[in-house]
Amino acid sequence: FSHSSAYALCDHHRNVPDDVLRRVKDNKGVVMVAFYNPYVNCGPNKTAVTNISHVADHCDYIRRVAGEDHVGIGADYDGVNEVPEGLEDVSKYPNLIEELVARGWTDEQIKKLLGLNIMRVMDKVAEVGETLSGTMEPLDDIIPEQDVANQTCRTVRV
Repeated sequence: FSHSSAYALCDHHRNVPDDVLRRVKDNKGVVMVAFYNPYVNCGPNKTAVTNISHVADHCDYIRRVAGEDHVGIGADYDGVNEVPEGLEDVSKYPNLIEELVARGWTDEQIKKLLGLNIMRVMDKVAEVGETLSGTMEPLDDIIPEQDVANQTCRTVRV
């Protein structure tokens, strides 16, 4: 999952519920925590200000439920208009890392979060692609406009 967070902490429909987090662990996937305010700070516990702590809470939660091998960063800076204070752009990543280290994350867990986990998944994707190459022609079917007219998957309408 890219650009999602933990549903148990913020009940936005883009976020991942616990039963799916456990399946992500089973299938060796990764959930990339979004930095979009409505995905990390919502519901009955919503606060007036969204900050690094909210994002760290989602990282902690996903690590706890799915495991340290199944959490990553999916900030989505190019697709959102509201980000947590202290995470305004990639130059602020050290702020998040500092928060996670203060919460007990190890260097190895930080490396996994920052890229090793998604690299593992992409390596597996490439391996499966190589295995399947030549077994069928690529699909290049045109999807009818009426089938994609619902644009609710967009965070910010263009």
